[in-house]
Amino acid sequence: METISQRVRLIRKQLNMTQDQLAQRLGVGKAALSMIETGKAGLSTRNKNIFVQEFNVNPEWLDSGKGKMFNAEPNLTSYNHRTDRSLPLQSVPLYSIEGTAGLVPIFSDESKVEPINHIHIPNLPKCDGAIYIVGDSMYPLLKSGDIVLYKQLSDVRDVFWGDMYLLSIDMDGEEYITVKYVQKSDQEGCVRLVSQNQHHADKDVEISRIRAIALIKASVRMHTIG
Repeated sequence: METISQRVRLIRKQLNMTQDQLAQRLGVGKAALSMIETGKAGLSTRNKNIFVQEFNVNPEWLDSGKGKMFNAEPNLTSYNHRTDRSLPLQSVPLYSIEGTAGLVPIFSDESKVEPINHIHIPNLPKCDGAIYIVGDSMYPLLKSGDIVLYKQLSDVRDVFWGDMYLLSIDMDGEEYITVKYVQKSDQEGCVRLVSQNQHHADKDVEISRIRAIALIKASVRMHTIG
């Protein structure tokens, strides 16, 4: 009988995905996924949940190999956006959250907000803007000071469940800006915000509190040399 690492590889093959695509979806590096598929690293509970919740993988089959691989037809909706046409080169405005007093003014009327610079990166889908992130909730995937490039969404209900988003949330009148995985919540009228850093607990947030949301399209790691 196959090991769980072999079953992960079988799932990827059945979904007709590359290691790059699945690694990005799981929020891990390609090398990390390769180690999982070869049995050199284990599959985290968080990533098991992504297989079960987003791809309809049978949890019993994933753990033991018993039963069917899928409880239903695998859900590939969350990959549709990855077929976006890449642009040979684009100039993405880089904004300062401090300078604009938050994310909402940028999203509301970005034509009136002056960027602090522009980022030029080839072969990316269309991006609306970029900002520096603060905090370690997505560490080690992202760290404070990295740059994320995003595509705005008009409605939180248009999210691809399980993907990474930049959000502006109303917390008792104060704007809280964060980058999180957005997943379905068991609570009606809410979404679940999930961190990559396991020291940060998952949190259910009312949709009505989300003031702005954008899909993360790419990130730039900033290295500091002493």
